[in-house]
Amino acid sequence: MAITKVKSLKGEITVPGDKSISHRGVMFGAISEGITELTGFLDGADCRSTISCFRAMGIDISQENDHVIIHGKGLHGLNAPTNMLDVGNSGTTTRLISGILSGQPFVSALNGDASIQKRPMGRIITPLSEMGAYIRSLKDNGCAPLEMGGKPLKAIHYNSPVASAQVKSCVLLAGLYADGVTSVSEPVISRNHSELMLSGFGAKIKTEGLTASIEGFPKLVGQKIDVPGDISSAAYFIVAGLICPNADLLIKNVNTNPTRAGIIKVAQAMGGNIELLNERIIGGEPVADIHVTTSKLNGCEISGEIIPTLIDEIPVIAVMAACADGTTIIKDAAELKVKESDRIATVTENLKAMGCDITPTDDGMIINGGKLHSTIVNTYMDHRIAMAFAIAGLVADGETTFDNEGCCCISYPNFFNVLQQIVNK
Repeated sequence: MAITKVKSLKGEITVPGDKSISHRGVMFGAISEGITELTGFLDGADCRSTISCFRAMGIDISQENDHVIIHGKGLHGLNAPTNMLDVGNSGTTTRLISGILSGQPFVSALNGDASIQKRPMGRIITPLSEMGAYIRSLKDNGCAPLEMGGKPLKAIHYNSPVASAQVKSCVLLAGLYADGVTSVSEPVISRNHSELMLSGFGAKIKTEGLTASIEGFPKLVGQKIDVPGDISSAAYFIVAGLICPNADLLIKNVNTNPTRAGIIKVAQAMGGNIELLNERIIGGEPVADIHVTTSKLNGCEISGEIIPTLIDEIPVIAVMAACADGTTIIKDAAELKVKESDRIATVTENLKAMGCDITPTDDGMIINGGKLHSTIVNTYMDHRIAMAFAIAGLVADGETTFDNEGCCCISYPNFFNVLQQIVNK
């Protein structure tokens, strides 16, 4: 795949279903009674890993493209898997399913690819152990493979040292299997899809300030869920519409949940022409069509409470900053180091290769905007790096290529096809 500078960018597109909601729809449907039906499901490798894990535990799940039907067996209906569960490249699958598995009467184990085996799981091992769970890192390094389950759980209040929806969701899901009320407090609010969706399935869950709590042993009932477009996927086209010449782009049906939509605030703060149209609520989630046009952007500081709302979008935000006038400072984002790749290092390496003046820091980066030229992008098999630098290639002199663009299938299998449909070279 080669990307070259474009003359204009115009069109109306939709993006794949929200990855976070797709994962949760399968998980919550599996432990609910009756049928859960998902439309708009993200048919990507990560979400397929979640389906595979629950099929291995006896859940009947049928899928036809973005339409998925889960025949739930209730809170206690899972069967012990006969083999180690394979979570692939999915951190969401790993951490959320661990909360469910820790509450089962059987012992099970899970593992994933080389990337998953380096990602920190101590952040879930600690609270689950406090709940009385049996859970251990089989290599004693705080990472997958993990083994868990077979012991009763007790309700706790957990003060999470990180703002992480995966940690919060893991503890809340374990709380489904604990007597009493389990609660999690965070330093700042992380995405709240689990709270919204679990409530829809019938869980007794509430949020007060920075604390979410859930009562144990509810009766969950299957739901019909219309999955909106994923703002993390829309982010690439938001940035493309802002930095490319003669751009006018409408991205339809995107989840604009404020715990996820920090990129919209950042784009506006940098002077971006971005507006939300046809705003509505679907299944408790705010949804809108996003209209973007070519903009003169200025650098800004991105830090503090907004970081958890855009952590997955920072690679493409860095590309946007590289095309803006002045300096952009990104900080309080040390979490970037433990994603599919060390995204502080990978973003820095590739933007430097494109001629950008960028300095990495312990918790982010400092970017001075300027002109970009082409390079061979080292993706490190990280889907968000590949897609972010595809967008950079739209404004870079020369021909931008990739060591492996196939990693996009993790979250956006059709990304390059959609990109080609809206560019004018």
